[in-house]
Amino acid sequence: MFAFFAAMAETERENIRESTLEGLDTAARRGKHGGRPAVITDDMLHTVLRRRANGESVEQIQPDLIIPTGKRKGQSPSVASICRALAEHAKREAYPEAVEAAHADFAALQAGELPGPRTADQPEPAR
Repeated sequence: MFAFFAAMAETERENIRESTLEGLDTAARRGKHGGRPAVITDDMLHTVLRRRANGESVEQIQPDLIIPTGKRKGQSPSVASICRALAEHAKREAYPEAVEAAHADFAALQAGELPGPRTADQPEPAR
């Protein structure tokens, strides 16, 4: 009896997973992507980078930044969000060829092509 209920639960999980993936695929084809809106915009990141170059700390900059959209619209982002955005920016700056390769692979997938293996002269995609 236990095996029967376990099999039923597994079947239900598979059905939920398939319908979720199908919905995500449909949304992606329509140009809609899930997830929350970005808390730190490119303009905010530029401001943080400029002010950090002038010697200000993240704690000093944080109250002056305002979230433009989403649930927390009009509030300041957390210090942790700012630090994460700075870390992502540093990673993009350190490996720009990996970012370009990832964008190229994504564009190929959207076109229905499978990206080929990397050769020695091509960078590994970002993970």
